[in-house]
Amino acid sequence: MVSRRHFLQQTSLMLGATLVSRSEAASIPEAALRDHAQTELPSLPAIGRPYNPVVTLNGWTLPWRMNNGWKEFHLVAEPVEREFAPGMTGHLWGYNGQSPGPTIEAVEGDKVRIFVTNKLPEHTAVHWHGMLVPNGMDGVGGLTQPQIKPGQTFVYEFELKKSGTFMYHPHADEMVQMAMGMMGLFIVHPKNPRFMAVDRDFAFLLAAYDIDPGTYTPRVSTMTEFNIWTFNNRVFPAIDPMVVSRGDKVRIRFGNLTMTNHPMHLHGHHFEVTGTDGGWVPKTARWPEVTVDVAVGQMRAIEFYADVAGDWAFHCHKSHHTMNAMAHGVPTMLGADTQDLTSQIRQASSGYMPMGATGMADMSAMNMALPANTLPMMTGAGPFGALEMGGMFTVLKVREGLARNDYRDPAWYQHPAGTVAHLVEDGLPAPTQSPKL
Repeated sequence: MVSRRHFLQQTSLMLGATLVSRSEAASIPEAALRDHAQTELPSLPAIGRPYNPVVTLNGWTLPWRMNNGWKEFHLVAEPVEREFAPGMTGHLWGYNGQSPGPTIEAVEGDKVRIFVTNKLPEHTAVHWHGMLVPNGMDGVGGLTQPQIKPGQTFVYEFELKKSGTFMYHPHADEMVQMAMGMMGLFIVHPKNPRFMAVDRDFAFLLAAYDIDPGTYTPRVSTMTEFNIWTFNNRVFPAIDPMVVSRGDKVRIRFGNLTMTNHPMHLHGHHFEVTGTDGGWVPKTARWPEVTVDVAVGQMRAIEFYADVAGDWAFHCHKSHHTMNAMAHGVPTMLGADTQDLTSQIRQASSGYMPMGATGMADMSAMNMALPANTLPMMTGAGPFGALEMGGMFTVLKVREGLARNDYRDPAWYQHPAGTVAHLVEDGLPAPTQSPKL
């Protein structure tokens, strides 16, 4: 296998649109790689301006180095494999071995230099979504720069003018490359680490794919009929929980690179929208919410105090986005008596299983044979049975007294006695008729 160091030494490198020498090429930082989907714990920067790092759900932060006052990063655009959940892997395009690519974290006022090496079979470019950069660094192939051809490396240089939550993604053959998973987060922290400070700061991207059962590669021409809905290219129950200590001030940042909007809903708490991809929302413009809609191409940051212990759902409120593998052509069979039809079909197909006559809940208990590399609908088990989710869904786990950097899964919440909804076993009281007025 050719090493990345050898590949870079043999590659023509470009500064903007200018070729650089082999000696300059040797000074490019190594490209860090990642081949798994576990959440990386945050770590404080050893050098440079201080900041409070984010936790990227099922993701990681790209390492950087200082070079004469510049923070240098190295992104590699390349084909990757991403596990959506155990039992299903997608053949995608991404950065540095993963999709989404690694989160870039820096600080307001930093000068950043980002090398981008193209190992795709076609040209690409990188747009810094929502960021204020010089026009020639905006990353629109053909408009503000030449396309980055296969085997080439370009470099982007700019100063970070404001803090906030941003993204990076291609602006070249955009429909194909984003449909294949090319995207990543760009977090710019405030110069003053006490400004907008929180105890725990989570971040992820919303993405959707159309992958036929038994296959691995997304259909890149799909516009609306997607069947895989993800947080950071993971589906429930393989999405990591957000673990916080009771009383923590919590921020959740999310960006939408799907083809539709997503009403994001948090249980058990009221929050405020404190940030968009245009910057921080002034306190006078905020209001309490439990659901916020994030449209295509938008970022949102929400904040709240985790003041109630428990396991609280956080999900898109479009029901089919939490189920996954949903076939939109399935007929409604509610109330239909399919017993006779089922027996006739089983004479021709012994494995036939009817569904939908009493609702879809029985899907979570069915043990249906599936094609290879295909996930079932409505999966996931909780402490009281099937959760019947399988897409844009995770759990906010609020616990007492966690250490500041403790993000370990604390298992399911142990409810105090008498605080769980329960079966009425002694019969219902006789109904009474309301008096006439």
